[in-house]
Amino acid sequence: EVQLVESGGGLVQAGGSLRLSCAASGFRFSDYAIGWFRQAPGKEREEVSCITSSNGRTYYADSVKGRFTISRNNAKNAVYLQMNSLKPEDTAVYYCAADMGGIYCRWGAEYEYDYWGQGTQVTVSS
Repeated sequence: EVQLVESGGGLVQAGGSLRLSCAASGFRFSDYAIGWFRQAPGKEREEVSCITSSNGRTYYADSVKGRFTISRNNAKNAVYLQMNSLKPEDTAVYYCAADMGGIYCRWGAEYEYDYWGQGTQVTVSS
């Protein structure tokens, strides 16, 4: 059974940090690019970061560049999103997703992602 399970969300004050984790199982994780998406109430889901399968190239939305860091550990079938200097506008449900076109990050192309997690809530208070 394919699973992506996010964890690490919670409530934090503005300026604080959180580290999200995405644990994968049931597929060949190292072959997949992994993206982090978020969806705030009343807004469309947006991609915030992505990491490729092989060389671990990373991509970030302009809104999080310099504050968020994505990393992966293929031995543990896990991807992480370190979020620093959090702002109230970062409040959203965060999802990880896996794309079998793994050597590329097909930025913003949600339909290309094959598997999705259930999401974890991040709330940043002002």
